[in-house]
Amino acid sequence: MTPRPSSSGPEPRKTTGKKTAGKKTAKAAEKPVAKKAVAKKAVANKKGAQKTATKKTATKQTAPREAVAPPRAEVAVSPALDAGDRERLLAGTHHDPHAVLGAHRVPGGVAFRAFRPYALAVTVLSGKLRVELHDDGDGFFSGLVPLGEVPLHRLLVAYEGTVQEVEDPYRFLPTLGELDLHLIGEGRHEQLWRALGAHPATHDGVAGTRFAVWAPNARGVRVAGGFNFWDGTGHPMRSLGSTGVWELFLPGVGAGELYKFEITRPDGSRTFRADPLARRTEVPPATSSVVHASDYTWGDEEWLAHRADAPAHEAPMSVYEVHLPSWRPGLTYRDLAEQLPAYVADLGFTHVELMPVAEHPFGGSWGYQVTGFYAPTARLGDPDDFKYLVDRLHRAGIGVLMDWVPAHFPRDDWALAEFDGRPLYEHSDPLRAAHPDWGTLEFDFGRREVRNFLVANAVYWCEEFHIDGLRVDAVASMLYLDYSREPGQWTPNEHGGRENLDAVAFLQEMNATLYRRVPGVVTVAEESTAWDGVTRATHHKGPSGFGGLGFGLKWNMGWMHDSLEYMSREPVHRTYHHGELTFSMVYAYSENYVLPISHDEVVHGKKSLVSKMPGDWWQQRANERAYLGYMWAHPGKQLLFMGQEFAQGAEWSEAHGPDWWLLDPEYGAAADHRGVRDLVRDLNTVYRATPALWRRDTHPSGFAWVVGDAADDDVLAFLRLDADGTPLLAVSNFAPVVRSGYRLGVPDDVPAWHEVLNTDAARYGGGDVLNPHPVKPDAQGWHGRPASIRLTLPPLATVWLRPA
Repeated sequence: MTPRPSSSGPEPRKTTGKKTAGKKTAKAAEKPVAKKAVAKKAVANKKGAQKTATKKTATKQTAPREAVAPPRAEVAVSPALDAGDRERLLAGTHHDPHAVLGAHRVPGGVAFRAFRPYALAVTVLSGKLRVELHDDGDGFFSGLVPLGEVPLHRLLVAYEGTVQEVEDPYRFLPTLGELDLHLIGEGRHEQLWRALGAHPATHDGVAGTRFAVWAPNARGVRVAGGFNFWDGTGHPMRSLGSTGVWELFLPGVGAGELYKFEITRPDGSRTFRADPLARRTEVPPATSSVVHASDYTWGDEEWLAHRADAPAHEAPMSVYEVHLPSWRPGLTYRDLAEQLPAYVADLGFTHVELMPVAEHPFGGSWGYQVTGFYAPTARLGDPDDFKYLVDRLHRAGIGVLMDWVPAHFPRDDWALAEFDGRPLYEHSDPLRAAHPDWGTLEFDFGRREVRNFLVANAVYWCEEFHIDGLRVDAVASMLYLDYSREPGQWTPNEHGGRENLDAVAFLQEMNATLYRRVPGVVTVAEESTAWDGVTRATHHKGPSGFGGLGFGLKWNMGWMHDSLEYMSREPVHRTYHHGELTFSMVYAYSENYVLPISHDEVVHGKKSLVSKMPGDWWQQRANERAYLGYMWAHPGKQLLFMGQEFAQGAEWSEAHGPDWWLLDPEYGAAADHRGVRDLVRDLNTVYRATPALWRRDTHPSGFAWVVGDAADDDVLAFLRLDADGTPLLAVSNFAPVVRSGYRLGVPDDVPAWHEVLNTDAARYGGGDVLNPHPVKPDAQGWHGRPASIRLTLPPLATVWLRPA
């Protein structure tokens, strides 16, 4: 059996049996090994050590060469850790375990140290060299081998009932380079997910996983997971300078392993935290992070190649909003990929908008309280499964927008809240940190690392998952310091104003970065106030002195609120509220708008779209059809939430999703619901084929009133115009009566008009009051125009006409 080195280490010339000054050992009473035995051991091992490979190793020392005996003049030291290092490692507060564990050149040879809790014995293997380390107690093992250089080595670790040959994780150099650390420190690492988190990798020829996490207030960080029975004691991470980043490469750990970070807080207490940059998670309610390696091969090259051919505001955009877990409950990402693209393509929508996909602990939040910002929810599959869904949508010609929630995060004690024992992702001021409406915490947008975390997250979804655009949730709550706060609950900014300057800078940086990096991407703001310049370029200042926020589009919440208020009124009262429909044109070109009938409008007592409408069942459906026709013709892009395309009567519930049974042919009223869905399909078909309806959505030259003040008739009519002047005439009659021979002024350069869509058509469930033949104008001026036509306006209906 190979003799172990003494606690004082072998001396070249004589053995004293005394401890080296200033060093302590776990077993000071052990007898020293005699000089003759140690010398014999060194000679016996020298040949094997000399054959050790000379390739570079990942230690803090120089690359190992042939093992040679140390100079005889060196005075050997004890290889055992001193009491301070032992205590810090046991307490989880050591900032640089690699400096004391592993193999290190010391006077007298090479010191090998291992920290293996629960191990019975540890032996160093290097070629033919086998050195059993001394058990120093508490899981610490050490030994001094008379070698001239640090050799490549592995560890043979004996536990009760098993022996494992493993790599020594403390022999590797850091896996993060100086550039990564510099960019992280500056808050400018635009691909942060490639640096932090858990990444299966081959490091110096050894397969494993590199872990890295930002925790600047931590006294120590350890990795715990299934691979170490959730005891991170033996896997402390090292702190990489002033960046606050902790790092460790663990050989033998691969994709699929569960893990968390065990963080020692400033007060000495410990907390287990999910990885903020985990790219995969356990299925909730389980909360562990999962090591992930993607092997997905994309097939959407053609889509990406043409995505940037036209800017979003000058292209057709008709959006179907989807809550994936409840669209067809029980379907996985791959199941959805077989059904959702075909359904959306059949209805003619250009895009889907997915309610938040990032991991969240409570399904009832619909994804708006995120804990895993870099991980698609595991409820429906793994990240590659989600890529497959996006890929299939692209190959069906459908763009993918995704709800993104950078405004706030929940307080779960395993996630971001006081991540390393102090406010980190949230603001340090409790008044700034607590979100007043949702019981969550607001991000500290003024901290560069937090801003980097979010900006990189936006880039991540678009680059890694080929997402075509982000709809940014709750922008208004970010922009104002006094949002939902009473006087005394907020502090003005440095200029004495209510604007959150940090959030403004963050949104500008996010948009500028995303548009620079991802061709054809679009960002959409859910912003409900009159903030100036939401969709203005960041480098263009407005009247308020702020540069634009840089979004591509903005939800038109004013149009949504006013138009639904109007439609919910009994027709007899609509005459007195006509301005609720026409007022939107006063500001229609102040921003680039989306017209949203979203999930927010069909839950929590607000009723579904058709149920908002007055009258009996026939009138309710007629009102919805007329409204959709008006909406699709109005300047701006359209968004419709799932279930509203077939006039679902019940509010949406995430528990069961849309009422698909309404479309079952065996259901007696199925034709009523299928008729509305057929209208949506035709609206999208005509819309996409008519550039006048989208080419100049953001320019006043694309719109002209025909009559906007016919309040007594409950009628409005307008022209939409293509860049070359080609018109489409949209006329809505929101009264429940037929208006025959209704005269409308029109341009005199159109010889005849042809009805291309009528929401009262019988196939949609209407009364089939149509204008079946081309309508020729006469020379009688009307509505300030040189010519006019006479139309039959069906009740509660919208009619579209194009030049014949």
